Amino acid sequence: MNYKIALLPGDGIGPEVIEQAVNVLNATGEVAGHTFTFTEGLVGAVAIDHTGNPFPEETLDLCRRSDAILFGAIGHPKYDNDPSAKVRPEQGLLRMRSELGLYANVRPVKSIPALGAMSPLKEDIIAGTDIVMIRELTGGIYFGKPRGRSEDGLTAYDTCTYSRYEIERVVRLGCQYATQRKKKVTVIDKANVLATSRLWRETAKEISTEYPDLEMDFMFVDNAAMQLIRNPSAFDVIVTENMFGDILSDEASVITGSLGMLPSASIGLTASLYEPIHGSFPQAAGKNIANPVGTILSAAMMLELSFGLVKEAQLITRAVEKTIEEGIVTPDLNADNSSSTTEMGKRICEQVRAFGG
Repeated sequence: MNYKIALLPGDGIGPEVIEQAVNVLNATGEVAGHTFTFTEGLVGAVAIDHTGNPFPEETLDLCRRSDAILFGAIGHPKYDNDPSAKVRPEQGLLRMRSELGLYANVRPVKSIPALGAMSPLKEDIIAGTDIVMIRELTGGIYFGKPRGRSEDGLTAYDTCTYSRYEIERVVRLGCQYATQRKKKVTVIDKANVLATSRLWRETAKEISTEYPDLEMDFMFVDNAAMQLIRNPSAFDVIVTENMFGDILSDEASVITGSLGMLPSASIGLTASLYEPIHGSFPQAAGKNIANPVGTILSAAMMLELSFGLVKEAQLITRAVEKTIEEGIVTPDLNADNSSSTTEMGKRICEQVRAFGG
């Protein structure tokens, strides 16, 4: 069967890691009898440079025509270092989420025994960690209005808003994941201070009655930030609002030893988008040192969640783990004895063909 995939390489290291994911997908297609049609679109700083728009209409149309979207990274220092810039790459990502109805981001965080020594946390602390973090994507302070600055520029303001509907759909998604796992959901909020968090807690408690076999507990975000470091294996499925999820999922990435290891899926009302959680890392762009694993595992999530190709997704995951066990890793995981982006990607392709042949 043929699957149509929109490729959005984006900025910085995005094109390099997307290239390796495409190679792995093609290798998987060869052994499993599938074909993938890839069409590239512009997004981010590169889109601003070419069109003046961080998410052009042509890219939006491409995404809507595709079965799934594979995205690299977004961001460039010339915009990061210019507070007065009216158009920014990140605006493209926010518009993408809004236009495509990408309402929930799913980020698995799992300790890998072969990388235990590379984590800044002690191996006995991270052992057995297997978390799915689900972050609401289209509400909260990132989208709330009004926002802006006073006329004199001395005061700035943002608005955090949530509707019951936005909360319900992401909490239900978390419960659905938990039913297939250890049957525990932790809802993270700041209900002792924020009105939106109190609505989150109230709504989640109501939904919990629909899932009597699940255990649902609640945790303030400051405590959750501490517990993720002290005892990460205590969590199963985490559900939280947009900004809290943005911060906590990046914090949890240290468990694996590198941001470059973690994949994610943004679940949409029509198509879904898959991306590594790392940024554009412009300092590494063009140096062939970026870790492609997060993007490759995002492609594996795409095969499973969008196309129902569970065995093929498992094949990619197995190939990645075997490559890491062999010590073929990029400098972020082993600065003293590292491989390049292309070398690691090539070896993962070889493992896919070996396991799938």
